[in-house]
Amino acid sequence: MPYDEKLDARIRASTDDWEDVSSRKMFGGVCYLMHGNMVAGVWKEFLILRLGEDAADFARELPHVRPFDITGRPMKGWVMIGPAGVRTAAQLKKWLDQARKFAETL
Repeated sequence: MPYDEKLDARIRASTDDWEDVSSRKMFGGVCYLMHGNMVAGVWKEFLILRLGEDAADFARELPHVRPFDITGRPMKGWVMIGPAGVRTAAQLKKWLDQARKFAETL
């Protein structure tokens, strides 16, 4: 299954004003890097986010969120948000802002 290009376009529009952001095709999807560090992306229909271990542990308790695991080994500090969790622009912005905040600490 190809990645959700509409979600990719929404992320691109939301990150246009971020400093030093680029995108790159990876793992069958696309990822966004800020200052060279992976921060977010799209895999299939999921938004993937790098939140850091504590925030990711908390986020996994929320609806539509699960560990980022596409290989059988979950990535620590990362989560996947299902389509229902990013249906609105406000939902997407909230998640991306959390990932940006973490990425700024790297």
